[in-house]
Amino acid sequence: MAASAPKPKAGEAVDAPVRRDPVQTQANILKAATHEFAAYGFQGARTDRIALDAGIGKRMIFHYFDSKEGLFAAVLEGVYARIRTAEEGLDLTNRSPVEAIAALVGFSFDWYTRNPEFVPLLNEENLHQGRHLRGSHRAKDLTMPLVDKLQDILKRGEEEGVFRSGVDPVDLYISIAAIGYFYFSNTYTLGRIFDRDFAKEELIAKRRSHVIDMISSYLMFDPGPEGRTGGAP
Repeated sequence: MAASAPKPKAGEAVDAPVRRDPVQTQANILKAATHEFAAYGFQGARTDRIALDAGIGKRMIFHYFDSKEGLFAAVLEGVYARIRTAEEGLDLTNRSPVEAIAALVGFSFDWYTRNPEFVPLLNEENLHQGRHLRGSHRAKDLTMPLVDKLQDILKRGEEEGVFRSGVDPVDLYISIAAIGYFYFSNTYTLGRIFDRDFAKEELIAKRRSHVIDMISSYLMFDPGPEGRTGGAP
């Protein structure tokens, strides 16, 4: 018969069982996974390193996220959730149309410098042809409210006579995202070609001002029917 464990003496401390906060545990896993996938891509990422960085056992990853694929999808959803949540602080609805567009373009551009994992994660998912987001409704649900806000800003700008008409908010969203994305996704190749250090703060600031002017000028300039169809002036 096995001996029973000795009872603690009076006044002796008893170790309480370790209890994890499931919300915090998942947050720790996602934070570690974000860095891992950004650094090594989907194929190169290792759940052992993620577990070590998160301070948990490896099995906890699969308890919360089922698989490595599920974890990567959750990381991508988290990336979109963070940028959309931060955009809420811009208070676009209460700004004039011109100010709202300038604020959004500037914010979108700044996001790449403040979140260096953003570009490699999106690059990786595009290499996989969007496979991990295919079944995710959350990324779409997070983004569509911004498109609706853009539609409202464009409509207000038209009504005030400061914006051209007929701009598709989805096209505008893609242009705003792309104009910043290309600069940061190609910083090093562009630097080699043009012999400039595009990662320097002064060049980043110059580019930021340039892209705000580009988007704003496009919206406020309407060449008329002949200009849009390539007709003679």
